[in-house]
Order: sequence, then structure tokens, then C-alpha cells
Amino acid sequence: MLNVLIIDDEPHIRITLKSLIKVACRQVNVVGEADSVESGIKAINTLKPDLVLLDIRMDDGTGFDLLEHFQHVDFKVIFITAYEQHALDAFRFSAVDYILKPVNPEKLVEAIERTRQMVIGSFQSQINILKENLKPENRANRKIVLKTQENIHFLSVSEIICCESDSNYTTFNTVSGERILISRVLKDFDEMLTDYGFFRVHRSHLINLRHIKRFEKLDGGYVIMTGDIRVPVSSRSKDKLLQLFEQIFEL
Repeated sequence: MLNVLIIDDEPHIRITLKSLIKVACRQVNVVGEADSVESGIKAINTLKPDLVLLDIRMDDGTGFDLLEHFQHVDFKVIFITAYEQHALDAFRFSAVDYILKPVNPEKLVEAIERTRQMVIGSFQSQINILKENLKPENRANRKIVLKTQENIHFLSVSEIICCESDSNYTTFNTVSGERILISRVLKDFDEMLTDYGFFRVHRSHLINLRHIKRFEKLDGGYVIMTGDIRVPVSSRSKDKLLQLFEQIFEL
């Protein structure tokens, strides 16, 4: 049984969450609720929940303020947020779960199910990266959290040379020479990284335009990346890439 605490300053949100959990989430028990940072801290200390559904903006502070009261966060967290779309990228990059207001029942169930696989030990590091990623001045070079079966990697976007798809897995090639295999499809990272200087040159390859060294016309076309990594370019993507290539070298 997963014991859940709801912390949100809007009564109708708390009522909705409790109702949805009761109907749709098996083996989940709502042990209590709170409506502020102060009451939330007390509730966590008293009820010892496994999971906290935590509002970000409350009358007496933020969800981050609440978390800073705990030297060790030994519970899982899903943020409840009404953040604008551009800020939601920061959550995705940080691999921190969130649900949007108004609450979508399917998204709530999916987020709660994902928490069963969450590694608590890495959470504080992810929160620190999330707070950094939310700062406007850090948008151009956000950090991304990559989880493998053995490790959790924290990379700046600029450290990623390219990504390669292999069925349901994606391999990240980094400037350090490390190759990181992630159990997620390339499409997920294409959607995340396109606005940060990445381009899908092939159905199986996503590249960081900042790491292009040259374009070779042989065998249909290849880009040579940092580290002399050779990436094929599809005929469909070639013209667009060459336009971007010219823009890069005009800067």
C-alpha cells in the first residue's frame, strides 16, 4: 500500500485528487492533507507518507520551501503545478514528476505508477537541478537527468553530442566519450531538445548542432561530430540541415 499525503492550498484540488485516487489508483491510500507549507511540514512529520502530492505555489511559500525543511527527503514527490508551458520543460529535463492543474485523471494515475519505480536517493539532486533549470538565465544550457538501471547521470545540454535510437532505447554520446543507454524512445528526447539547438537528421539520429564539425556528401551524406562521430543524414533532412549549417557558420 502506498500512503499519500496531499498538500495544496486549493480545497477543490484536494477534493479532486482524493476522489480520483479512490476511484482509479489501486493500492494507494490518502493518509491526510494540508493546505500550506507550515501545515504540510507538520503533516509529513506526523504521518510519514510514502508519497507527497505537493503544490508548488501556496500562500505561505512554495513546495521547494517545504522540501528545504527536511535534511533528508525520505518520501517521494509529485508536484502539482499551473506553471506555463516554457517552465514545464524544466520539470521534464530534471526527470521530476508533475501533474498539471486542472488535474487529468490519466496523467495522475501514470505519475503515481511511475513513483513506484522512483529512486528516493537521487531526488534531492533532481530537485536542485530543477530549481536551477527554472531560472530564466539558465534556459540556454539546461541540465538533463538521465536514468539508467545502474546510475543517474546529470548532464548539461552542451555536453551532449548526439543521440542514437535503437528500438525502445536511446544512446547518448557525450563530450567525455561516455555512451549512456536510456530505456526511452528517441522521439521523447527529440521533443525535449529541439528548442535547444538539436536537429533530427535521421529517423535514428538526433544531433547537437553546436557539435557539428563538417558535412560529407559521400554515401548520401554524413555529418562529422565532435569526437569524429559519423552520423548519417536522411535525404529528407539534408536540405534543412544544410540551411542550418550555413547559418551556423555565418554567425
